[in-house]
Amino acid sequence: MKLFPLILAILAVWRITHLLQAEDGPADIFVKLRRAIGNGFWGSLLDCFYCLSLWIAAPFAAWLGVSIAEKLLLWPALSGAAILLERITSRQPQQPQQIEPYWKEEDLNVMLRKQEK
Repeated sequence: MKLFPLILAILAVWRITHLLQAEDGPADIFVKLRRAIGNGFWGSLLDCFYCLSLWIAAPFAAWLGVSIAEKLLLWPALSGAAILLERITSRQPQQPQQIEPYWKEEDLNVMLRKQEK
């Protein structure tokens, strides 16, 4: 596989996914499309960059790959590359995950053994 078609496919998957999921488009065509589709399967697909990139990457992987194994590996690889580009170019800061302890504060003040009287 040549590097240039791979880079073009990665950029195309990112661009098309970003266009459908996050942009308004000329004359708000993509906003109207997302509203018309609603909240069903297709609407939730257009809301999720990760999900949509998998669907957009599938035809590119089928076109670019030579063998079945290569096509199956290219499919998530193209999606993953598009997701990485989205994270790099996203204007929204990544929120650190808050890790909550599995114990409660009141559990810290108990004795392990009860005293016998």
